[in-house]
Amino acid sequence: MNAKGMTMDPVLRAALDAVTDASGAGLAAAGRVESAMLDGGVATVVLTAPPDRAPDLDALKPKIEKALKKQKSIRKVRVVMTADRPAPAAAPRQPQPKAQAQAPKAARHVIAVAAGKGGVGKSAVAANLAVALARKGLTAGVLDADIYGPSIPRLFGVTDAKGLRKTGAGIEPLQAHGVKIVSMGFLLKPGQAAVWRGPMVQGAIRQFLNETDWGGADVLVIDMPPGTGDAQLAIAQAGGVDGAVIVCTPQDLALDDARKAMAMFEQTHVPLLGLIENMSVFVCPHCGGESEIFGRGGARAEAEALGLPFLGEIPLHIDLRRRSDEGRPVALDDGPLAQAFARAADQMLAAAETARKPAPEIRFE
Repeated sequence: MNAKGMTMDPVLRAALDAVTDASGAGLAAAGRVESAMLDGGVATVVLTAPPDRAPDLDALKPKIEKALKKQKSIRKVRVVMTADRPAPAAAPRQPQPKAQAQAPKAARHVIAVAAGKGGVGKSAVAANLAVALARKGLTAGVLDADIYGPSIPRLFGVTDAKGLRKTGAGIEPLQAHGVKIVSMGFLLKPGQAAVWRGPMVQGAIRQFLNETDWGGADVLVIDMPPGTGDAQLAIAQAGGVDGAVIVCTPQDLALDDARKAMAMFEQTHVPLLGLIENMSVFVCPHCGGESEIFGRGGARAEAEALGLPFLGEIPLHIDLRRRSDEGRPVALDDGPLAQAFARAADQMLAAAETARKPAPEIRFE
């Protein structure tokens, strides 16, 4: 472990400890390394210094590059230098109000539920997964990160909610069906659109994530908007996300877009926990017969090809559509649909327990 508690590659640790700073201590042992990563022969080292030793950073850079390039496994070295700046003496920091000084409430597991395109039932899956977790006795929350098209209020039957309240502990989420909920939909009038640019979207999502009083929830499910834009980057850059679950339908067209979503999470170093195939088979409400309208098994085959867990199949059934419109998630029941969501929630939680998020690499072109 380095000074920040992150696991460091042993090759990098040995090389960095061979370089000493002005105090004579090895860089890794002295806690001067903010992060260090070796990926594909490229070593990225972020070096930090207290204000009184900031000037020696430039002198250390060539020493680090020389030490690391001696290793056969390293072909390129990137060194990033940072230093804390002392506060000006004339402007001492004023005590903050108690509400701002408190650390944001965090969930034990934060899981993003995402899709490469709209119309695959991602929000309904996210809502029912959260309800399934709550029925298992876990404290569950849902963050609706779809700023432009929030669906969570309707899925939970709280479309008449009037705003959100902020207390000394943070933003107070609403509760429905045993799940804590925060959504942009609670702040908009019926039919009102959020006409926002990217930075505003990112700011809102970070505020929902970091300033909400989640009460130390066991699992926070983030209902992501479709695609690979500002909201996805805001979640990835905020940190603390255990992994992402990809929802798609079986046909190749949907899988093509799902692959783009998976690539985005890989590029932002958010682990992929697995795939869920929604609308896997249509179940006739009259005779119980099954029809593979969109094909079947495409997500399972994709997961197997990529070495990812396949978390389950959710059938296309009129009850799922009807109950979603009514704001009563099917996961509240004990029927086949509820059982499918319960199994998927179990698989998702198991994948989150074992996920390991690598340290991000800072890339310079």
